[in-house]
Amino acid sequence: MNDLTRDSERLLSDSRQLLIDNRVGGRHRRVAPIGRESAAVRNRHRLKKLRNIAIAAVAIFAIAILTGLVIDGIGFLGIVLTFFALIAAAGIFSVYPRISIPQAGDLNKGTPRQMVARTELWLEQQRPALPAPAVQLVDDLGVKLDILGQQLETAPAGHDAIRDIRELVGETLPEMVQSYTRVPAAMRHQEHVGATADERLIEGLSKISGEIDAINRKIADGALDDLAVQTRYLGYRYGDGAASGADGAAQG
Repeated sequence: MNDLTRDSERLLSDSRQLLIDNRVGGRHRRVAPIGRESAAVRNRHRLKKLRNIAIAAVAIFAIAILTGLVIDGIGFLGIVLTFFALIAAAGIFSVYPRISIPQAGDLNKGTPRQMVARTELWLEQQRPALPAPAVQLVDDLGVKLDILGQQLETAPAGHDAIRDIRELVGETLPEMVQSYTRVPAAMRHQEHVGATADERLIEGLSKISGEIDAINRKIADGALDDLAVQTRYLGYRYGDGAASGADGAAQG
């Protein structure tokens, strides 16, 4: 009797969870991008799939036409087979090839923009295993990484920020998330040495987010300093000549 009760409770629990999953789009719903760079990668991947579907459709139609010319028409059966071949090709190429998710060890490779795109893709795959507050922090990181990628593209090659961010984003961030996911789900809410795994992850992500903000400001401050120097140079070199010339023209 106890076994039957437990089974009934489990079935009810599974049913409720399935209903919740269906309301939010199902358990296999599409992963939402957290930043522009990962969104661009996913869009290019979708365009590649559409191209493959178009190529397959052209090939199927060409085979059907050539077959019809050789045997003097493909008949109703040939039309049906062509139709199902088109459906099969669309189904296969809409699923395959799957988008390639980078490994944690590859995040800091390539240009700054490639590093940002890889990191965003990798973080998107980790979200289902993270607690809700950490998911929000990851989503915020996507926006900050986009800004960072744009700034690093124009920063000098030897800028200290590039080395710092590669270590922070390419090594520290994935190592921390992987350490969290290695903790069994049932133990993530249990306190260990003064804090739970969830709390430590949220604290770590918050610190990384703050450090990315600081690096963004540091790079921006450098650009602002350059602009200020150039403006002062123009003032020393030309003084108020442009304004004086304009005043003279107005008086004349």
